[in-house]
Amino acid sequence: MLNTVQLLIPRLMPSGLGLLFLLPLLAQAQNNDVTFHKDIEPILQRSCQNCHRVGGVAPMPLVTYDQVAPFAGLIEYKTQLRDRAGAMPPWYVEKDIGIQNFKNDPSLNDDELAKISAWARNGTPQGDPADAPEPLVFDDSLKWTAGEPDLIVSTNEVTKLAGTPDWWGEIDRVPVGLEEDRYVKSVEIVEVNDVDNSAGTGRETVGGRYIFHHMIWSTADLDENGRRIEDSVTSWPVHEVGRNPDIFDPDGGRLLRAGSYVYSDSVHLHSNGLDTTGHLEIGFRFHPVGYEPKYERAILGLGNGVDISIAGNEKDQELHAYTVLEEHTKIITFEPHLHAPGERMCLEAIWGYTVETLSCVGYDHNWVRGYPYTDESAPLLPKGTILHIVGYMNNTATNPNVPDPRNWQGSGNRSVTNMFIDLGIRVTMNDDQFHEEMAKRRQVLDLGPNDHVIGCPLCGAPLVAPIDETASSSADEEGQSTEAQSVGD
Repeated sequence: MLNTVQLLIPRLMPSGLGLLFLLPLLAQAQNNDVTFHKDIEPILQRSCQNCHRVGGVAPMPLVTYDQVAPFAGLIEYKTQLRDRAGAMPPWYVEKDIGIQNFKNDPSLNDDELAKISAWARNGTPQGDPADAPEPLVFDDSLKWTAGEPDLIVSTNEVTKLAGTPDWWGEIDRVPVGLEEDRYVKSVEIVEVNDVDNSAGTGRETVGGRYIFHHMIWSTADLDENGRRIEDSVTSWPVHEVGRNPDIFDPDGGRLLRAGSYVYSDSVHLHSNGLDTTGHLEIGFRFHPVGYEPKYERAILGLGNGVDISIAGNEKDQELHAYTVLEEHTKIITFEPHLHAPGERMCLEAIWGYTVETLSCVGYDHNWVRGYPYTDESAPLLPKGTILHIVGYMNNTATNPNVPDPRNWQGSGNRSVTNMFIDLGIRVTMNDDQFHEEMAKRRQVLDLGPNDHVIGCPLCGAPLVAPIDETASSSADEEGQSTEAQSVGD
């Protein structure tokens, strides 16, 4: 094929149309060269094998050629879903709008998707084993993706019987067992249960093999009646099935108090098709002793839990919610929370006459994700900015998460009722901190006065920075002295 293409080049070079005709031939020639060891195996190692391996949480291993080749068509289908429910890897950021730089992003680019498709459609050639990357070595004793915790707190075990209805309620308070106050830089929660995932005996429900769908929780001191003492409460990100770790801003750690308890009055359990006993393990990683946070946690509500109304048998239904920032704010993560009909959510920032989309992501109620922005991409928004979220709901038979699309749905805790919230992490800044963060952003990104970056409306406007009145005053005095000397001469 390549020889034929090379013979065509001299004839087609004078014509722009000829070059356009030539490009598909070149792409086809390259696609025919795609092999498992050279092209597909590196993709699987980066984005799939951490779960799809013996001992992993995914249903089949995707490590060796013999394991992968039978699933080539399914892999092509799942990866091509890209940013919608069911996509693999489970990362739903839309790549044609908004900020594109996130921490720990496992998603595939256009070239990788094209290689998977070409390999699946051209007979799954194995290629030369000499082209294979070194096999990954996994340590199944390590289950923490954010790093080994400094402290692990386990909830009490619960049992959910097969076929029983969903359950919501409180779980027992458990002590954190901490002897001194510590600031936390990340928190990660994993479910540990007695399901043998390799046997493939569970059924496809929300959450697959798991029985905990979510836990809304805090830590607090308790009074003699076991109730929270309100001025001791620290709230933490909601745990949801499939959730990645929550890593706080390096200058915005949260306080875990000595002698406090894990407290939750909102746990949602569901059957996974098997009699299952399990518990949650909460892994805290600490800042060094003596650390003090620079930024305060932003406490604001961005969502609608009151007047949600979703009609039956309709798609592309929109929900909207707004809030005004009362302080300068850095957005650390964007985390859509919808329920079964939810397909996607977009986050917008409205500043002055500018309406800017920060991110749009798909949503899968089976695998809820938080999306942490990289340090140089986290939105820096001045006070007065309006944050706006838009949710897109599909309550039709084309949405596999909806059990009966004929039903109207309103607000509620159940998966067949709805919530509409951005649960993302944010911190607030005072004027000096905000200008300092923008100056750092301009330096890191080498921004000029006419440059623009998504999510920082004032980064390209350095004249809004505070004027150094001392320097200005000194310059005025120097100018007056020079003028007086000149007059004297």
